[in-house]
Amino acid sequence: MKRESTTGIILAGGKNSRMGQDKGFLMLSGKTFTQHIIEALEPVVGTIMIVSDNSDYDDFKLKRVVDIMEDSGPLAGVYTGLYHSETENNIVLSCDVPLVKTAVLNKLIEGFETEKDVIQIECEGKSMPLIALYKKQCMHHFLKRLQDGERRLQSAINEMNVKTISLEPALRGFVRNINTESDFKEIRNDCND
Repeated sequence: MKRESTTGIILAGGKNSRMGQDKGFLMLSGKTFTQHIIEALEPVVGTIMIVSDNSDYDDFKLKRVVDIMEDSGPLAGVYTGLYHSETENNIVLSCDVPLVKTAVLNKLIEGFETEKDVIQIECEGKSMPLIALYKKQCMHHFLKRLQDGERRLQSAINEMNVKTISLEPALRGFVRNINTESDFKEIRNDCND
């Protein structure tokens, strides 16, 4: 799997109802969550795009695309990213995983299999479709599911040819979702130790 034939897609279009603000701009160790994610992606992808209707993301000087189907959850976000991608392989990350490291993304790449539609990370028994590698052709299935009224990404993925990669204990801390103020406070304290 070549770096130049892979796009990084950062989903930053969520409602952020639990956090109360746009998670992509939260600061951790002097950088925004988005900047941490960009730095994890850069060594393994040729291009990075952000899926968001917030024009403040233009400050990152990356291609930004707006959800094709508004208010339709992460399934629509992944569909939008794949629709705009110009590569066969796409690493999708949500903007709430600021601790993610390139080592985690390398696990997806090492697990690459041509016949798989999706390769996702699993941590402690929980699959993580927003730390995953998607083939561009997934967009056709996702569009059909969206048109059927489906909004759950995992439900749409479960109908596809999926490979799940379990993370070893040493990498598990790097895939933590930061969804609430208490999650954020906890990782800030950990990073300041």
